[in-house]
Amino acid sequence: MVRAALGSGTALRRSVFELFPRRLPEGRRYGVVAGVGRALDAIEDFRFDQAELDFLLEHKVVDDATAQWCADYRFSGNIWGYAEGEVYFPGSPLLVVEGTFAEACVLETVLLSIYNYDSAVASAASRMVAMANGRPCIEMGSRRTNEGAAVAAARAAYVAGFGASSNLEAGRRYGVPTTGTAAHSFTLLHDSETDAFTAQLHALGEGTTLLVDTYDVEEAVRTGVRLTEGRLGAVRLDSGDLPEMSRQVRRLLDSLGATDTRIIVTSDLDEWQIAALAGAPVDGYGVGTNLVTGSGQPTCGFVYKLVARATGTGLDAELQPVAKKSLNKASVGGRKFALRRLDSRDRAEAEVIGVGTPPRGDHNDRPLLTELVRGGEIVGRSTLVAARQRHLDSLAELPLTARKMSRGEAVIPTHYLEADGDDVGNPFAARS
Repeated sequence: MVRAALGSGTALRRSVFELFPRRLPEGRRYGVVAGVGRALDAIEDFRFDQAELDFLLEHKVVDDATAQWCADYRFSGNIWGYAEGEVYFPGSPLLVVEGTFAEACVLETVLLSIYNYDSAVASAASRMVAMANGRPCIEMGSRRTNEGAAVAAARAAYVAGFGASSNLEAGRRYGVPTTGTAAHSFTLLHDSETDAFTAQLHALGEGTTLLVDTYDVEEAVRTGVRLTEGRLGAVRLDSGDLPEMSRQVRRLLDSLGATDTRIIVTSDLDEWQIAALAGAPVDGYGVGTNLVTGSGQPTCGFVYKLVARATGTGLDAELQPVAKKSLNKASVGGRKFALRRLDSRDRAEAEVIGVGTPPRGDHNDRPLLTELVRGGEIVGRSTLVAARQRHLDSLAELPLTARKMSRGEAVIPTHYLEADGDDVGNPFAARS
């Protein structure tokens, strides 16, 4: 597209692209924005090196003029977006990218790949944390996705409320708290379970978590308590009937005087299984496969569409709304602005999208778009701690039905308002 647009003289037209969801994943009441920080890093680092340019030229993907344009590429435009940790709904303009057509166009794939995956993980994580109801959740899915996605998943889960990750690279790169336990292979390596536990306790201390279902659970619990004189930090259950097994283990630990020893459960957990464990004496959850695959929804279905473009290449050329009219894939033309409409109790009532001009709010309605990039410079970085708090705050605004696990529509509607204040409806509502 860039090569052809350079040839036609339209590549430098000022353009506005938007990244948004047409709908929520089936059955979800809200989604969670994650990956904003990673996307800003990607924009800042987006360059074409000589090896890449040589490949593009050799395979005739670009001509010499396009290769030169790529060699000089630096994003110089402006970007606004929902802050990391914010909740979103069908039609929410999660990113508004303004620049030349060419410079905004080439960011499509990298932005969608980051936002679609990270937000899918965060959306699943948020539901899991809600069902855990205050019990800590640990991200343990690195072995169930590729090595790059494993780090991204740990970061996204932390934004949405997970307390820690077993992925050490996420700790090194992003400061995500890390924790872990031993695998069955460690126990099988030793001549006896006692030898294995002794080695682990010697290396990591009494606060470690012992995996107790390699052989006989009761015997393993007794061994762990005996070796620590009742001061064992935690035991992990990874198989069997977890509600019943956790009850048996809790009774056993208490009878042995290890009343402070915690019980951590793993084994392909998802939000429904976590909810089913609500009445069990479980102290924490380790979640892997279903978290890093979005709990059945591995992508959010975000799209990146041109919604306005200048009528010419001059700096003063007028921006003209544009939109595709494809069946079931329509978009709404014009630059968008967004706010969360709140009632007198600060409870969210609607997502309000202004087309072409910001919608009017009252004293407590909350604007949602923040400035992320100005003139090519990153200005909207946020810490993960701030993103976690933002997620908690945005969840607190939602109606209580947002926590329902049953299938249903978005918990609040989305309204599109034209400049004159007329509600033009939501073209995505029937599929939200």
